[in-house]
Amino acid sequence: MTVLENLLHLLDGPRDGALLRHAIGLEHMKAGDKAAAALRFREAVIRDPEFSAGWKMLGKALAEADQPQAALDAYTRGIAVAEARGDIQAAREMKVFARRLANSD
Repeated sequence: MTVLENLLHLLDGPRDGALLRHAIGLEHMKAGDKAAAALRFREAVIRDPEFSAGWKMLGKALAEADQPQAALDAYTRGIAVAEARGDIQAAREMKVFARRLANSD
């Protein structure tokens, strides 16, 4: 059984939450399935809107899935969350990614 399969078995159980959804998203990213990854990262930030790493990975997955506006929206939200939490490094990273996306037009 793969790591992804093991994680998927935990969905809707007592351990389900933002971190599980984030971990599943990371496994989808590794497998190259950006759309499935974006779905799981979105579920993670719905469960925990203050999860800055979730916003960062949602933006990354959307950018790699050729959804630049949605990625910018995720990064913008993530930057606000990270700054409010004092997560300066995550905010900096998302600002760089957002700037790259905005300048790629």
